[in-house]
Amino acid sequence: MTPRVAIIGGGFGGLAAAWELTRRGITPIVLESDDAVGGLAGSFEVNGERLERFYHHWFTSDTHVAELARELGTEDRIVYRATRTGLYFAHHVFRLSSPLDVLHFTPLSPLARVRLGLLALRARAVRHWLALETLTAEEWLVRLGGREVFDVVWRPLLEGKFGPYAGEVSAVWFWNKLKLRGGSRNNGGSESLAYYRGGFATLAEQLAHAIRDAGGEVRTNEAVRKLLVSDDARVLGVRTDRESIPADAVLATPALPIVSDLVQPHAPAAYVKQLRRIPYLANVCLVLELDRSLSDTYWLNVNDPGFPFVGIIEHTNFEPAATYAGRHIVYLSKYLPADSEMYAMSDDALLEFSIPHLQRMFPQFERRWIQAHHVWRARYAQPVVVRDYSALIPATTTPLNGLFLSSMAQVYPEDRGTNYAIREGRRAGATIARALTTRSHATLSEVSASR
Repeated sequence: MTPRVAIIGGGFGGLAAAWELTRRGITPIVLESDDAVGGLAGSFEVNGERLERFYHHWFTSDTHVAELARELGTEDRIVYRATRTGLYFAHHVFRLSSPLDVLHFTPLSPLARVRLGLLALRARAVRHWLALETLTAEEWLVRLGGREVFDVVWRPLLEGKFGPYAGEVSAVWFWNKLKLRGGSRNNGGSESLAYYRGGFATLAEQLAHAIRDAGGEVRTNEAVRKLLVSDDARVLGVRTDRESIPADAVLATPALPIVSDLVQPHAPAAYVKQLRRIPYLANVCLVLELDRSLSDTYWLNVNDPGFPFVGIIEHTNFEPAATYAGRHIVYLSKYLPADSEMYAMSDDALLEFSIPHLQRMFPQFERRWIQAHHVWRARYAQPVVVRDYSALIPATTTPLNGLFLSSMAQVYPEDRGTNYAIREGRRAGATIARALTTRSHATLSEVSASR
């Protein structure tokens, strides 16, 4: 009989694993607790058009997502556009989209500007990231660009994103960020990014349809509550609110703390503790629909400790406002501990809290510009990548026979993102297929021997 694999989670990792399994003759069943697939790339509607709850784009070097679109026959939906980036510092917005912009960045001394420009080139020249594993981002960035560059440019960004963990963040994490952004720049230094027409949720739904067409299942509103495990630690399937689902293997794709709760009744205590070693930050994202543009910058990093968000992403300086019937879309993003006051605010309270800060940054901004607002929260949005992170990452295989893992905490040295979720999901699918094939051959050999 065709092997069956239950996949916990319908984000891009779980869907990519299911797609890979169908291509290898194995039947997947994807179980997503939300009402739609896509995970953090899930969407909502603005004037009839799909829009990501949390801002999304991919880089020109993100080959795995582009390859998936080619396999689905939807490559024509990928659009590449030049973008503008900037930095808000000392009540001014500075353009940082080209090498010339860096030389005009007056908060730094002339020598420090040169060091900032050279830092990106030196970072991109790193080929062996393992050499950075024992360094924090601060240690490495000071070494490359000097203390002035770190204190003005990098320290506020690290503290704004990682808060209490800023001093622990690995140099590898920051190196990867610089490498990605550098890889999306043309010879003139301008950055180009990619978007998927109809939004990333459309790609997720097209992938789900392809999985179903290939004989797999994709279910939404079906949360997995328990693993079904035999006395000899073999996973036999999963239990949802509706039914028990038998399976020859199970792939878990949620955040590791969620997986640890599932395996705790069955796995050794040391393994459960390992799954809980990596800390996570939550994210709250306020999305504004405006009747006019806030600025001409797509990605604005905020180096102001008094501003409550680490970034302002004006999506419609990337995907045109005409897509959303003239609405201008602005994301205000903040990573923070899940027990913080800001994360617990009601949607309306967060909006009212944010408006004075926006008016301080953009004096022309008026409340009447806001046509609608939305607030989205993710409890496990960002694994915190610390020094020697590779020693913390659990393997794809687990102590439970037949249970496999593929989560955003395991894409290291890269950081979370759609492209790497697809890459790791497909790798996990291939690993499971090989394990099931090996098990099947072993079973046949045992039967033959018994005869």
